[in-house]
Amino acid sequence: MPDKLRIALHQMCSDIAPVRNLDAMVDGIKAAAQGGARFYFAPEMALLLDSDRKRAAASVVKEASNSQLLRLMQVAKEEDIWLHIGSVPLLAASAAGKFVNRSLLVDSQGEIAARYDKMHLFDVALSDGESWQESKQYVAGEEPVLAETPAGKMGLTICYDLRFSGLFSALAGAGAEIFAVPSAFTVPTGKAHWHSLLRARAIESAAFVVAAAQSGQHADGRKTYGHSLVVDPWGEILLDMGEGEGLGFAEIDRARVMEARQQIPVHLNRRPIGSVRRFPGRNGE
Repeated sequence: MPDKLRIALHQMCSDIAPVRNLDAMVDGIKAAAQGGARFYFAPEMALLLDSDRKRAAASVVKEASNSQLLRLMQVAKEEDIWLHIGSVPLLAASAAGKFVNRSLLVDSQGEIAARYDKMHLFDVALSDGESWQESKQYVAGEEPVLAETPAGKMGLTICYDLRFSGLFSALAGAGAEIFAVPSAFTVPTGKAHWHSLLRARAIESAAFVVAAAQSGQHADGRKTYGHSLVVDPWGEILLDMGEGEGLGFAEIDRARVMEARQQIPVHLNRRPIGSVRRFPGRNGE
């Protein structure tokens, strides 16, 4: 694998119509390849972003039946480029009528190299009245996924997973050198936490973090934060795409991972954490 690799991030404002999103992604992949990128990253729910469950259900099928995925796999082969298809809703095999939120890695031969189903579902109620209950429609994934890629060993995560450092720690302990974090962050949580969380995950793991994001006012009524980021293992932001749609480029230098880990060898210093010892209060309470 080369030490240095040019990557492209596609910041999107995905629609409720999969065909429109597919067209945008195909154009983005071709532009990424023409721009010298060997890897293309899309955001969460790249092919379909729709909070109306009944309307969305008409477009959600099993993976093998998803014609948009098949087209993207074909384009990957035609353009000789790896794809991280941020995520797409698919019918769950384990629960009738429910979906999974799945990331797919597609290699430059157009074959699926890895799959990951989002483990942490976004069930939150914000102080501004915005509320999401992802578990009502989605089934959580059951296991972390690490994949060999031209960019290094890649830990797969999706959006809300970002808040669970234990997942990143487990993947880093298994050898992850780079994390994909496709996202559709809300504006309030994005302003408060997006940059801090991504930099923290990169620093504590001594790994690259690549976070392609949704941005803008969507047809289903939601608004997303944008600011697709690439963060290096020292916490330096190599790319911040701000707001709006478009393609951004960055360079992944795997030597930076080794450099950071040699200076601060967190993976060697880490000790297993057992049970927590509790001390009683002053009054024995």
